[in-house]
Amino acid sequence: MRSVTAQLDMVLAAALTPPPVRVAISEAQGLLCAEEVVASAALPAFDQAAVDGYAVRSVDVQGASADSPILLPVVGEIDAGTRTAHRLQPHQSVYVATGAPLPTIADAVVPRSGAQRSGARVHVTRSVGSGQYVRRTGEDVQPGDVAVRSGAFIGSAQVGLLAAVGRDKVLVHPKPRLSIISVGDELVDVSRSPGPGQVYDVNSFALAAAARDAGAEVNRVGIAPRDPRKLRELVEARLLVSECVVISGAAGGHSAELVVEALSDLGELDLTRVAMQPGSAQGFGRLGPDAVPTFLLPINPVSALVVFEVMVRPVLRVMLGRRNPYRRTVTARTLEPIASPEGRRQFLRGQLMRDEDDEYLVHILGGGGTHLLASLAEANCLVLIDEEATDIPVGTEVSVSFLAQRA
Repeated sequence: MRSVTAQLDMVLAAALTPPPVRVAISEAQGLLCAEEVVASAALPAFDQAAVDGYAVRSVDVQGASADSPILLPVVGEIDAGTRTAHRLQPHQSVYVATGAPLPTIADAVVPRSGAQRSGARVHVTRSVGSGQYVRRTGEDVQPGDVAVRSGAFIGSAQVGLLAAVGRDKVLVHPKPRLSIISVGDELVDVSRSPGPGQVYDVNSFALAAAARDAGAEVNRVGIAPRDPRKLRELVEARLLVSECVVISGAAGGHSAELVVEALSDLGELDLTRVAMQPGSAQGFGRLGPDAVPTFLLPINPVSALVVFEVMVRPVLRVMLGRRNPYRRTVTARTLEPIASPEGRRQFLRGQLMRDEDDEYLVHILGGGGTHLLASLAEANCLVLIDEEATDIPVGTEVSVSFLAQRA
């Protein structure tokens, strides 16, 4: 029986990293930047007003207050987007809108709340210092600065910064393409009513959702044909357009033997037992001319999802360019005793919570069996129990891995 660590090392070593692609910045959100984006110009590109108000020389309004206002003539108005240069003379003011370029020699803006206008004059009732309410040239980004670093996650702020430095496209690590296939004589699509001995194809839907959560571009193929030749043709076609293939229902029993036999000339598939529960029976290989990582997962939905979480998700994260492909883990105290078989790493469904002292506590779900999908739907974490541990009392500290966040 192979250890979880050994199996994980093997599958991670086989991860295919798609070459970076250049995409429009509107399509880059959620991906990792694959280049150093260097600003060629200052941001802001010119001194501009940070608020609506009056551009002034700060020295001309020193000491201004509500009790002792300073009167200045208003010699013009500048809107945002104005391209004509304005020059301010000493002891004058110009009305400026937010984002408008400051006139020459102005070094501050008096907000509207600090001034009272009367026709062509303004009573300044508030003193401002040099640079106050002004966005200085290059105070955000200087020419030559790295605006977005290689390996940085591109979120809304990064998209905005790319636009701000004039980039309409950016080099990114693309989403890996993943194909999901289900096998099993007992499976029917959810659009049909199952007959005697038949069940819905749960796995292709559940695994597709898990793959999208991991960041993959997913093709849910659905139920594979039973004929070995047609199955081989289907898989061979998916290998040409995928960086990863997942076949559920092919990791134990007669179905696994049929799948391995049908795909034997596409590459070597390793059916093995991994020292974990659930999901001990699983398989892995590198198929097709591009040695595409191909996973064989159990038919049981909970086991399939746990194996996907432990083995497949990290591979997809590596393909996305992630330096750390694993979920965040914390330490939590158990709220009930746990019995664990020796020699197998347990991945138990759990609900993670905090007590009044802000300490993590975890409640174990699904005590009735690994087949209970409803308990996984309630879980917000997986509780990791080491292979050596067998009896874990209440209050024991255990490692807990977060699952997807809920809204």
